[in-house]
Amino acid sequence: MNLKDLTFKGGVNVPHYKELSENAPLERAMEPDVVMIPLHQHTGAPCEPLVKPGDEVKVGQKIGQSDAFVSAPVHSSVSGKVKSITPMAIPTGLTVNCVVIESDGKNEAHESVKPRGNLEELSQKEIIEIIKEAGITGMGGAGFPTYVKLSPPSDKKIDTIIINGAECEPYLTADHKVMVNEAEKIVFGLKAIMKAVGVDNGIIAIENNKPDAIDAIKKASTNENNIKVATLKVKYPQGDEKRLISATLNRKVPSGGLPMDVGAVVCNASTTRAIAEAILEGKPLYERIVTVTGNGIKEPKNLITRIGTPFKDLIAQCGGFNENSPGKIVMGGPMMGISQFTIDVPVIKGSGGILVLTEEEAKPQPMGPCIKCGKCIEVCPVNLQPLYLSSYSLKDKFDKAEELHALDCVECGACSYICPAKRPLVESIRVAKREIISQRKRSN
Repeated sequence: MNLKDLTFKGGVNVPHYKELSENAPLERAMEPDVVMIPLHQHTGAPCEPLVKPGDEVKVGQKIGQSDAFVSAPVHSSVSGKVKSITPMAIPTGLTVNCVVIESDGKNEAHESVKPRGNLEELSQKEIIEIIKEAGITGMGGAGFPTYVKLSPPSDKKIDTIIINGAECEPYLTADHKVMVNEAEKIVFGLKAIMKAVGVDNGIIAIENNKPDAIDAIKKASTNENNIKVATLKVKYPQGDEKRLISATLNRKVPSGGLPMDVGAVVCNASTTRAIAEAILEGKPLYERIVTVTGNGIKEPKNLITRIGTPFKDLIAQCGGFNENSPGKIVMGGPMMGISQFTIDVPVIKGSGGILVLTEEEAKPQPMGPCIKCGKCIEVCPVNLQPLYLSSYSLKDKFDKAEELHALDCVECGACSYICPAKRPLVESIRVAKREIISQRKRSN
């Protein structure tokens, strides 16, 4: 059964720019001489190192772990020698401890990397443990540990798993390539998630500008009666999990709530593929597909990349910059990505793309006064009032911003995109959210 042309209320239509990389074949990134693997590249507690300088490590070996419930272990992406464990800047803007490993070029796999058995014979608990030990986190957003997401409280009754293949962010094509090239793993991963959570209904949701991905997934799921393929209208931010639930299930996640509050769990397509590989091959999450793209890069590509590879290595493999210096470099896409001040940062589990903009594209546009046109309210997918939230934030009236549900903002950037005055709407709302959360922590 198929669900066709579904969508949500609000949102904006933005240029796709996916043509730059969508036809580029999957290519393996050149093996880095040195990797810098952050011990904190996920939501939750940072890991403590399990290795020390001078230690020899192998591919897939666990090198960092935390006893906290909300965390995820990290693994070596190369075989070689640990050179140091040192604080370094990472693409999220944080400075965290990184395990620096010099590759020996042998790519010797660790003894723990082996198939985990037949899915039919694995229990729910065993599947969750495999996902946990593989260090799998959300690969399309905040990097939330997947095993936590798949372990809802007993009072939360989940009836549907949704695989997010929307990839609505402009420029990015990593998830697209995963669905086209490894559709069988996406379906297998979904079946594993469904068994782990104990549900019978699965949906794979894909925007209709990816017909080859839709065809590949439909073919791979032909004999799966409890898995549906949903084609979505192309609109931003279609890939936000709450918008996805609204579009596919017609359910509204309450203010301050989570998908599990309406009986759903949402997993990214690349995350789902990583779950399949963890079971079928015993492979931890130590590599991912990264789209290197933009008008500022000479040869946009989709590269299978080891975690910890410096951005500069991938940019070099794509021919370097089109201009003497780029206008802006972003991890992710132009709407929700994070601007970078250096290309010496490492690829992390959540690095879906490296976007290089030209100087002309990155040139700031002049900002004018708010004219109260209301366009930001019309496009807000959460039905917020961005102009007032922003105004309160800029005046340090964070209590007023909280009253208007600032914490419900998903920071999609649709309001800033549509604003004719080019006001810093999402940026100022983001500041308000951080201040509100900080005040709550101080009051506790």
